Amino acid sequence: MHLDDSAAIQRLDSNSMLERIRELPHQCTAAWEQSQTLTLPPDYRSVDDVTIVGMGGSAIGGALLQGLIAEGCEIPISVVRDYALPAFVQGPDSLVIASSYSGNTEETLSSFEQAQARNARTLAITTGGKLAELAHEAGAPVVQFDYGSQPRAAIGYSLTLLLGVSHQLGFIRNYAADVTESAQVMEAWQREIEIDVPRGRNLAKELAGQIHGNLPVIYGAGFLAAVANRWKTQFNENAKHWAFFEVLPELNHNAVVGLGIPDVIRDAGIVLMLRSARDPQRIQERWDVTRELLSREGVTVKEIYGRGESPLSQMLSLIHFGDFVSFYVAMLNEVDPTPVEAIAFLKERLAELGTVLH
Repeated sequence: MHLDDSAAIQRLDSNSMLERIRELPHQCTAAWEQSQTLTLPPDYRSVDDVTIVGMGGSAIGGALLQGLIAEGCEIPISVVRDYALPAFVQGPDSLVIASSYSGNTEETLSSFEQAQARNARTLAITTGGKLAELAHEAGAPVVQFDYGSQPRAAIGYSLTLLLGVSHQLGFIRNYAADVTESAQVMEAWQREIEIDVPRGRNLAKELAGQIHGNLPVIYGAGFLAAVANRWKTQFNENAKHWAFFEVLPELNHNAVVGLGIPDVIRDAGIVLMLRSARDPQRIQERWDVTRELLSREGVTVKEIYGRGESPLSQMLSLIHFGDFVSFYVAMLNEVDPTPVEAIAFLKERLAELGTVLH
């Protein structure tokens, strides 16, 4: 596969994943506008804690929100990717937000039903399905959106709707200007990495070529930690490619000791550092020393900086760039980026084993 062969790419991308990636800036602005039209129960503003439940492409929106607003939100926000809620979620002082693109994710439905049984306040973000039914039956707010894609390709909705809901409930400041800036920055960067920009001038294609056949390990810190997770999962699902992620400064207390053995991993590994000029000085210094350690062991290192002024812009610009990179790796792997056959198989086998007890 030649990454400048647009006709071959279009044939392989039979389900138009590239078009979904291109739409991320519009997703974010549309989701923000939708969130600002919501009428939410006034008593939801008085909760003491918020738990966001979801899996996969829906859960990542919660993790991104958690990292983004950590320094500006006084209410603790947890993200649960499991069947069970933590014990502290009890009664009307707790708010549980269930995020499920399909509305039929069994782990999310289980947690949502537990929240209702514990008399917690609940809210659903979904395109429909069983989750919307359960929420409507309980009289809970449903933030329903209409966007046809794989769940991971609806990241603009899963993140920005959560951001808008949090603002509507008074948990955080107004992010309208940040959303506008983010869309503009993404659109500008997209013009540099589009399919018609040749590899010699296209950073996303160039990075994909360096990753192809190797093992990407993505490093992130602070509000970009969840972005590193997003890159990892996009390599997994879009490119059908092994990938892992690590978080700074924690990785300085363990991962840096295991860089040299085994040789086959060291030689095939490529570390992608997702960096921000907004990182605190001590984190910047850790980045630099970590790069020295990797170089000393002969591990390939690439640094990618977020663009824009606001943390949201840097977060979303890196997500958008990473989505393009994962798409181009999929092309080099000669796989259609949209289907996730292993996940479909897993769901079928679990269905054969019986219905989960909520």
